[in-house]
Amino acid sequence: MAAVNSDEIMTVLRDEIEHYDQKMEPKETGTVLTVGDGIASVYGIDHAMYGEMVEFENGTTGMVQNLEMKSIGVVLLGSDHGLMEGSKVTRTKKMASVPVSNEMIGRVVDALGNPIDGKGAIKEEKRYPIEHEAPGVINRQQVNVPLQTGILSIDAMFPIGRGQRELIIGDRQTGKTSLAVDTILNQKDQDVICIYVGIGQKASTIAKLVNTLEKHGAMDYSVVVSATASDLAPVQYIAPYSGTAIAEYFMDQGKDVLIVYDDLSKHAVAYRAMSLLLQRPPGREAYPGDVFYLHSRLLERSSRMDEAHGGGSITALPIIETQAGDLSAYIPTNVISITDGQIFLESELFFSGMRPAVNVGLSVSRVGGAAQTKAIKKAVGTLKIDLAQYREMEVFTQFSSDLDASTKELLNYGDCLMEMLKQPLHKPLNLHREVISLCAATRKAFLSVPLKELKKFQEDYLAYVERTYPELVKKIDEEKILDDDMIETIVAAADEWKKMSN
Repeated sequence: MAAVNSDEIMTVLRDEIEHYDQKMEPKETGTVLTVGDGIASVYGIDHAMYGEMVEFENGTTGMVQNLEMKSIGVVLLGSDHGLMEGSKVTRTKKMASVPVSNEMIGRVVDALGNPIDGKGAIKEEKRYPIEHEAPGVINRQQVNVPLQTGILSIDAMFPIGRGQRELIIGDRQTGKTSLAVDTILNQKDQDVICIYVGIGQKASTIAKLVNTLEKHGAMDYSVVVSATASDLAPVQYIAPYSGTAIAEYFMDQGKDVLIVYDDLSKHAVAYRAMSLLLQRPPGREAYPGDVFYLHSRLLERSSRMDEAHGGGSITALPIIETQAGDLSAYIPTNVISITDGQIFLESELFFSGMRPAVNVGLSVSRVGGAAQTKAIKKAVGTLKIDLAQYREMEVFTQFSSDLDASTKELLNYGDCLMEMLKQPLHKPLNLHREVISLCAATRKAFLSVPLKELKKFQEDYLAYVERTYPELVKKIDEEKILDDDMIETIVAAADEWKKMSN
């Protein structure tokens, strides 16, 4: 048995006593136990907070996500190249945040707020936390100011108000992103700042979208936040929160903001990947148990503030991709229950040539009716009910060959309405064009026009009204009202144009 060296023991004890006070202080540096797949397990940082940023010795930043008894789980927000067991990690004592400033408008940034469009640095004014408590009920005001999308079927039947959260849902390739982009294009001269958050999209898709926005002059009031499919799961996970932090910066200035999350299905998948790597227990479809809270805490931040808190608003258009039109799947039902309505885009309608392919029966806006302009409300009439009857009758008549006159008339009217609601890509309509089109169609002024010629007739008729009745157009745009005399003028103008075009 080896002899015990008393001098050595005395030295250790003396050293322990001399450094006793230092040991009582929280440790600010730690070491990496394991690293891989964008996740690091760190030992020795005792007082780290959930959501705090830490810095690794290779310069990469990470975000604390797991707090365990003897270690913390950190997700990397950059490359793990050069990191290994024993690498040093330092606390920053700062929560995850993004730089914000007015210079962000017109720029493309990553999930951490860094510019990626090659146009130089963005001057930082403030830093906003990516995770922030949603405004309280008392600080909000009613959603009663419309946000015009310029898409006839939506503004007519499922209107969106500033501060609302309206879900866009449908299978892949049914026009979900196009619908959101058209809404952004329609905010020109509306004093609305638009933020597009791309989550898990191809870099080429984001580039194409930025090109579309630039071509139509929409980048002058837009910010694009990009976390592409090649980015790490944690980067895709924080992207929508970063986009919302940027939106909150503008909302705090009293501005109205529109934010598009494209899409939250990929966001949930990224969160699932991250959670499984952090060894959190999986639940239904391997999603972690807090996947509902993932989206509820994000979407609750969209609201319309009262005047005492600046009067700004964030309107959210989250996008969810369904599989084979299944609205009852896990993530779709979660987000449907959080939002204030949904616009369901149907594959069958899309492939039959109905663009946008909005399903009237399954789409709804739970608060937008209060924000709908009086002019559109009066012009719409019973459009939604008429279309629902038409869809029902259309199914019924597949089994019947001989139809009575009233059924034929209903079907012809329905066909006319469906054709009128078709809209080309990137061509949002302004208010007076929507009101005039709806008013003429619901008063059956387009019934005698052959279906194949209806879209051209509608376009020429609108141009005729703008030329011949400029005071009518001005009254709709400025006062946003529609009275009986104006309706008579609109219907009479349709008859005049029919005679002139024949």
